[in-house]
Amino acid sequence: MTESTSTTSSNPQTQSGSTTTSTMSTRPTLTLILAATPSLGIGKNGTLPWPLLKKEMGYFARVTKRVPTSSSKINAVLMGRKTWDSIPAKFRPLKDRLNIVITRDVASFKNSLDTSKEGAGADADAAIEGPLVASGILDALSQLEKKDHQVERIYVIGGASIYQKALELPQTKRVLLTKIHKEYECDTFFPVDLEESSVWRRAGKEEVEEFTGEKIGEEGVEEQGVRFEFCLFERE
Repeated sequence: MTESTSTTSSNPQTQSGSTTTSTMSTRPTLTLILAATPSLGIGKNGTLPWPLLKKEMGYFARVTKRVPTSSSKINAVLMGRKTWDSIPAKFRPLKDRLNIVITRDVASFKNSLDTSKEGAGADADAAIEGPLVASGILDALSQLEKKDHQVERIYVIGGASIYQKALELPQTKRVLLTKIHKEYECDTFFPVDLEESSVWRRAGKEEVEEFTGEKIGEEGVEEQGVRFEFCLFERE
């Protein structure tokens, strides 16, 4: 669902501790963002199964960068190791967002990072610190607590196991789903049918526009012979 990424991910090591309750009310909530076929397919062989959809990728980039309240803050994008690896090196880290990578082997991943090479895709004056590295989602949130004066929204961008772990957290309040109205062969799937779930409510068009800052057409979008629509689901 990223500008140039897949939706598969390494299986994260979850954390046993919980986040500090004293700052819970001021902490950003989690928003999942993804695209999926009618059968909830999100990936095939480590990449996206549908053709390049520039309008969908543009939407992803604008929404995950947009900060509605303060230009002094940025958004964070949280992803698994395989999702990070699927992004071409020249686009890593994703520009103008704080990137956080979840991996079971933190030390090995940190050793593999070449800061100057990974930052080649960003302008020198626009580069954002990162990536941060975490051993699980709760570890990532703990690191973000220390940056809550800098971070506005936190987006979870994949892959499947990261989505699954995020859905289990009370901090996850929203899912931005691009519904791809065509089936493709997939080997990776989103774990929940939001339309059929009693936990999730599909938001109206005006709510989608308010949250994303995007103008959402009634009939969706068509590109490369593929029709898709931008949806928002909120936890009841």
